[in-house]
Amino acid sequence: MNVYELNSQCCYTKCVLESLFLSVIYVSSLYVWNSQHSRDHPSTIKKRFLSVLFMLIFSPLYTWYFIHDKTQVPIWYWLGLKWNGLFISAAASLFLTCVLFLGPICLACCKCTQLKQVISIENVKSNLTDLIWLRNCVVAPISEEFTFRACIIPLLLQCYQPFTSVFICPVFFGAAHFHQLIERIRAGTVCLDAFLISVFQFMYTTIFGAYSAFLFIYTGNIIAPIVAHQFCNHMGFPDFPEMFQFQEPKRSCLLALSLIGLICWCVMVKYATDPWLYSNQMNWTEINQCNAINSSDNFEQKHFVQL
Repeated sequence: MNVYELNSQCCYTKCVLESLFLSVIYVSSLYVWNSQHSRDHPSTIKKRFLSVLFMLIFSPLYTWYFIHDKTQVPIWYWLGLKWNGLFISAAASLFLTCVLFLGPICLACCKCTQLKQVISIENVKSNLTDLIWLRNCVVAPISEEFTFRACIIPLLLQCYQPFTSVFICPVFFGAAHFHQLIERIRAGTVCLDAFLISVFQFMYTTIFGAYSAFLFIYTGNIIAPIVAHQFCNHMGFPDFPEMFQFQEPKRSCLLALSLIGLICWCVMVKYATDPWLYSNQMNWTEINQCNAINSSDNFEQKHFVQL
């Protein structure tokens, strides 16, 4: 193994460890309070709000420390904090996610007999005063996307290509949800059941994390994954067993709409995330040290041949 291959491997390991360490800090910040209450207790929720507030300050500083000497681009551009393409990024993210959830949205409409109650001012006020709703649909999407997408992806891009980072980044995000295994066991859930639930949660949060990372890189704006995360948390995991409980032809229609939504999403996602639409001119490979190492290696090899 030559020195360039060794440097390249060290770079890959360094990027992964930096990302892993930030993930561990995020999860650990939730447990510094040593609360005896459940995660849904108002006291626990308020304390964890303070934890994620700290992470919103710490995470960008952590990322800046590792990448500031490798790029001339301001740090907020790497974090997706920019006005250009803000509104269209949010709209496109919401539209794509709604298409993906076409079946569950129709299911919710079938269950809702009084739509006015759902969109009423009273219902909105109720949500804004509900700590659990605020955690799931406001605080968690913002803090998690900012840390696990905006701050971790630039760390990975020091060595990995953007498309590769899309599949590495969500592993940290999915694994970060495993801490809920402990809380489920404390709540009285059987260990095996708690483990299986956590494995399932790891799988679907990792899949969502890949979609979210894809939105972040191709739109170049943090608002896109935040909106998608908020919508998914509001909808919850699609309840396919409930669809089967409906009588025909409603059951077949709901299942067909779910399949149609998935197919339409697969077709549209490539065109709806074209960076040109969002004024996204970021060169995500600028801080890639392995590109520099490989370029230097190629130069040395060519120079040696000439000699």
